[in-house]
Amino acid sequence: MVIAHLVNENSEQLEIIRSTFRKSNPGYDLTYSHLKKIIEPQQVNRIIFIQSGGGTANLSTKLSSKFSVGDIILLNKGESMETDSLFSCVIFTVPEKLPTNIPVFIRPDWDPNITDTPGGCATETNAYRRILLTWKDKVGPYIFKSLNAHRVRIMDSFSHYHPEEGGFDEFYLVQMVQPTARIITSAQVGLIEDPEGVTKDQTKTLLQSTVLSVGDLVYLPRGIMHRGIGGVLAQVITVPGFIPGAEIGVDHHIRRINDELVLEGSDRLPYNEEASIAPIIR
Repeated sequence: MVIAHLVNENSEQLEIIRSTFRKSNPGYDLTYSHLKKIIEPQQVNRIIFIQSGGGTANLSTKLSSKFSVGDIILLNKGESMETDSLFSCVIFTVPEKLPTNIPVFIRPDWDPNITDTPGGCATETNAYRRILLTWKDKVGPYIFKSLNAHRVRIMDSFSHYHPEEGGFDEFYLVQMVQPTARIITSAQVGLIEDPEGVTKDQTKTLLQSTVLSVGDLVYLPRGIMHRGIGGVLAQVITVPGFIPGAEIGVDHHIRRINDELVLEGSDRLPYNEEASIAPIIR
């Protein structure tokens, strides 16, 4: 896991994320644009994630719309955008042609076709989870398999990873937080999935807990276990798309580690209680 706090366009951590992401996903790229009014034309297909600011955006294609934090805007090759106020955004380059049968401006808080859909990282019945781009039409109205995104309020997600073979990279673009917002991660999935082989000493470094702040771009490469907790509103972005069957839960393993080693108090490893009852693959 790598976290870049988006305060400027030359962040060392952002460059690490970009370099690693590009190597793992040929044809893709990402950049951050800070407090601008113009997105210049480029000969690539781009998906813009609005991170701060708002107002009216005008595209070179003559399309125009209001925009605000949480929206995404699709720009085809050669297209540009100009706004009437300053904004910041994360921009993903994708190798595939952008779909023409979905809106150019996707606004999760204003589009009647995008409604709350509990699941994934937010299973509670009153969950704020709005799917902007999806893999399957049963989940949301706007299909694009090269990159998926949903804006979600995470209170207590389940611990899971996406396999290195057949999985996908994931990003959290953090847009609001409560004081308790954190992400729990581990690069030791193989050890987690072998509960009987874990020693008590190994449990001390098995999971890492990191406080999240507004403006964090969290990069979760394939194979990294993660779990968001404590109240974080984020754009969850997956490349290449949210592949069915590539979300593998490990809470049942973590629970077993606790039980096998009789871990108590502060030594006990955190897990999602509901997700620990049986294996989960989604």
